[in-house]
Amino acid sequence: MNDTPPICDYEGSDYQTSFWEQGGRAYEDAVEAVALRRLLPASGQLLLEVGAGAGRNTPRYGGYQNVVLLDYSLTQLQQAQARLGRSERYRYVAADVYHLPFVDGVFDGATMIRVLHHLAEARRALQEVRRVLQPNSTFILEFANKRNLKAMLRYALRRQTWSPYTPEPIEFVALNFDFHPATVRTWLQSSGFVVERQLTVSHFRMGLFKRLLPLRLLVWMDSLAQLTGDAWQLSPSVFVRAHVRGDAQTAPTGFFRCPACEQATLPDTPPELICPACGWRFPVVDGIYDLRLQ
Repeated sequence: MNDTPPICDYEGSDYQTSFWEQGGRAYEDAVEAVALRRLLPASGQLLLEVGAGAGRNTPRYGGYQNVVLLDYSLTQLQQAQARLGRSERYRYVAADVYHLPFVDGVFDGATMIRVLHHLAEARRALQEVRRVLQPNSTFILEFANKRNLKAMLRYALRRQTWSPYTPEPIEFVALNFDFHPATVRTWLQSSGFVVERQLTVSHFRMGLFKRLLPLRLLVWMDSLAQLTGDAWQLSPSVFVRAHVRGDAQTAPTGFFRCPACEQATLPDTPPELICPACGWRFPVVDGIYDLRLQ
């Protein structure tokens, strides 16, 4: 299809190893785990993890009976599968967030962590996530905050040209965006979500703090600072918990929906899924469903 915005593709990347495991990101990983513990429901049936990557956060969703790991990159999903195994609890799906290959209202939970900042049309993606969620289900979103203290200080000292106070996203490098918190809340509300709680995360994301202070102390300090999130959002990362507005609906029929014609339910028939309406064929290789439009 020709209506897909540009996609940030991590195909072939060693992101999990180079950025998280060897890149000095133990602090960021730990404080995100704290935020997720605070925001995740105690239990659920079926969670969609948008931008699952190599499965860094997936073990943290233990309250859900089943998790669908969705990423555009096949190699990222292969890494996730190698870490997590082929348990029936997990399903691995390669697809883009603008054409989610699922029927309406099939999930009762979703997360999107460190993904929105790569989306050229973030509002459209949020609307698509809303489509596949049931009424009253939980959505946890993380986004990069343009109105953070460092950006505000740099702007005041005239060391950056863009304003952290204006509502539009700022693309500081190709397909890397920062967002104003009020703009993200507006997009969520217009997409059918009700914002319940906000946590500010990674307050001490500076090399100096990491060198001088023990990790446990940094995480404890951040865990306290996170609680200011509903009052103000001044950290580089913000977590939001929202729920879907709406009344109970009829249980969905089927699971996969053709992302090409966006009409027909796809029969789940590995090693190949064939759309009965448009005839598009989607392979399933080594347990990974490739439902990308390419």
